[in-house]
Amino acid sequence: MADPEVDTPAATAVVEAASTDRRLAPAIINDSVLARVRSGVDELTGALRRVADHVLSDPEAAARSTIVELAERSGTSPATITRFCRAMGFDGYADLRLGIAAETGRARSAGWTVDIGREILPGDPLDRVLGQLMAADTRAMHDTAALLDLAEVERAAVALAGAGRVTIVGAGGSALVGQEMQLSLHRIGVAAWAWNDVHDGLASAALLGEGDVALGISYTGQTRETVEMLAEAGSRGATTVALTGFPRSALAELADVVLLTASQSTSFRPDALSARHPQLVVLDLLYIAVAQRTHDRAHAAFRRTAQAVGGHKATTATSA
Repeated sequence: MADPEVDTPAATAVVEAASTDRRLAPAIINDSVLARVRSGVDELTGALRRVADHVLSDPEAAARSTIVELAERSGTSPATITRFCRAMGFDGYADLRLGIAAETGRARSAGWTVDIGREILPGDPLDRVLGQLMAADTRAMHDTAALLDLAEVERAAVALAGAGRVTIVGAGGSALVGQEMQLSLHRIGVAAWAWNDVHDGLASAALLGEGDVALGISYTGQTRETVEMLAEAGSRGATTVALTGFPRSALAELADVVLLTASQSTSFRPDALSARHPQLVVLDLLYIAVAQRTHDRAHAAFRRTAQAVGGHKATTATSA
């Protein structure tokens, strides 16, 4: 089939950007090919997007296809498949094909493919729903681990460990995730505040300066209020950290440090909701990294806070 889009300037620009953007470097280093495709699919257009959609819709079939077969099934051309491979960080189609085959093989043996991609129907029994949720979350965790750049986590941990003040911002579900992080940091003596109101968040961001940290959480990276609050913090000299699923989103572009997460949507749980567990895992990792770097202070603070609330735990009566 003819592929008129493959040589357009826009298509070439997308490939070059995807091939050189430093935000994609973690994915190229790690082994999750499908996570790499998912994280970059919204940046692709036209013929390249059709290839990505086809690979994601049936990765096992893609792993069995020749370059000509994949081109025909995606309505593109072998030249587009080659460009797609380069955009995903591969030298050629053989490397892409082997990567997909290895990943789908691991997923099959681990049971991750159970019901993934199948809609949850109103009449589905709860055991099937549970199985689908477990499979989707397991895949999302695996993809997040593949996308996450541990050097970026290290940079964020160092900044947080030495911060005089930490402001955490987000909206909706991201705000709830941010509150979890604020509670964790607060328990180990890090002065942290979490805001979901743009006025409060902007006021807090405006009071930050060099040596402080602002953490913005948004799966899409496009939530205007969160972008605005993180930008305000950055303009005051604070180190800015973004937790997002899109490496070239507005939030990621303005942040000093970018932490990437993946998601696996299901019925009644679109990407923004299904991203919560991967986000919490990344923030747990970051929290522990901060605690490691402030071990003595963190250990003492955690002990004191545990003692302070210990008296409010219910006691269990024992019989003589």
